[in-house]
Amino acid sequence: MAAAMASRGERAVLEEEFKWLLQEEVHAVLRQLQDILKEASHRFALPTSGSGGAVKQENFILSTSGTDQVKGVMTLQGDALCQADVNLKTPRNNQLLHFAFREDKQWKLQQIQDARNHVNQAIYLLMNRDVNYQFKTGLEVLKLMDAVMLQLSRARNRLTTPATLTLPEIASSGLTKMFTPALPPDILVNFYINLNKLCLTVYQLHVLQPSTTKNFKPAGGSVLHNPGAMFEFGSQRYEVSHVHKVECVVPWLNDAIVFFTVSLQLCQQLKDKISVFSSYWNYRPY
Repeated sequence: MAAAMASRGERAVLEEEFKWLLQEEVHAVLRQLQDILKEASHRFALPTSGSGGAVKQENFILSTSGTDQVKGVMTLQGDALCQADVNLKTPRNNQLLHFAFREDKQWKLQQIQDARNHVNQAIYLLMNRDVNYQFKTGLEVLKLMDAVMLQLSRARNRLTTPATLTLPEIASSGLTKMFTPALPPDILVNFYINLNKLCLTVYQLHVLQPSTTKNFKPAGGSVLHNPGAMFEFGSQRYEVSHVHKVECVVPWLNDAIVFFTVSLQLCQQLKDKISVFSSYWNYRPY
């Protein structure tokens, strides 16, 4: 009898704790998540003070240690590359080639656009549960956390997982038409985000003659193609002879990834607290 009463008393305490969790702690975590994600969203917008919300331009020098074959200066404005100057020293004859974006051209970085959209969607989900909203079950909180975590995971993955492209896709990309002077047919370029870095890859090609004894095997999709990769474009077959990759760290992208990681941890911690209540005497607050 005493044991049963103690059990009922413990259950009553547990239910009070769970009620407090739903009414108080959940909303405290949601406010914290909103604050963090709004900071992340601001990093993507990068407004300058006193400019009426204009997005500031940032210059980055792309290089890599141990080689000076390719150097680039990029101007990033939010999710767009608005200027690009690339110097390429060709290995065959040490000729120096220079390419720059046409003045009327910008290149949108889809990865940044998508990541920002996912962050804003996560904020929207959180704001739909304002401080006056009454959570009635743990399952309701778990579903909200799962939805927010899905958006945050997608945002992070867009920055950490560049798209895999085939060489014909790179060759037919609108990026090839953005330079002046025009890129020669034996040069391909690709820009992408990898983690917190802005990356530029330059491929030098040579034409495979019909008389070649090489076994032609088209390369599939990849983030970075290696020398020897073959592809067909138009009426010509090509092989990659040299690959140059240069990059630079974009500090605010690094901030955004940290914000995503911290937010995902907060969501998981709240989910874990909700789940703890289901482990006591098969007590299920769902």
